Amino acid sequence: MKDKSNIVLIGLPGVGKSTVGVILAKILGKEFTDSDLVIQREEGSLLKDIIETKGVEGFIEVENRVNASLTVTNSVIATGGSVVYGKEAMEHLRSIGTICYLRVPFEVIEKRLSDIKGRGVVLREGQTLRDIYEERIVLYEKYADITVLEEGLSIEETVEQIIVKLEMLK
Repeated sequence: MKDKSNIVLIGLPGVGKSTVGVILAKILGKEFTDSDLVIQREEGSLLKDIIETKGVEGFIEVENRVNASLTVTNSVIATGGSVVYGKEAMEHLRSIGTICYLRVPFEVIEKRLSDIKGRGVVLREGQTLRDIYEERIVLYEKYADITVLEEGLSIEETVEQIIVKLEMLK
């Protein structure tokens, strides 16, 4: 039986996985792991540079490999928005933790992601932000153990909602 002491945050870029994750980890007395930073450390490159040199599919392979081999316990893990494209990564993350989907409406994402390329967001040729929103929502919902609708919530309220929903799973 694998240790399921981790909480894994998934959702589109800009939903606040890292920000919420740090605060959630402090409140729950857990470690905080940002899988994008683990990828950058292992690859010795920024996300946007990995995407540039390896292409979108190459980046997704790297992201899948790194997330599928994460070995952390008692941690809040903030994942990259495209982690859901990696079946092995998601199966591994689900086996080591509870998957929490942070969901916001498209309009909110659109406002927050003005510099989509600079953030290292995985966008295939000709894809719009709306396209990845529609494509990924299905995957986020598929993998989520719990979903928190963040619309109108402060960071603290989002963290409270996650804690309440985690308690309900026990």
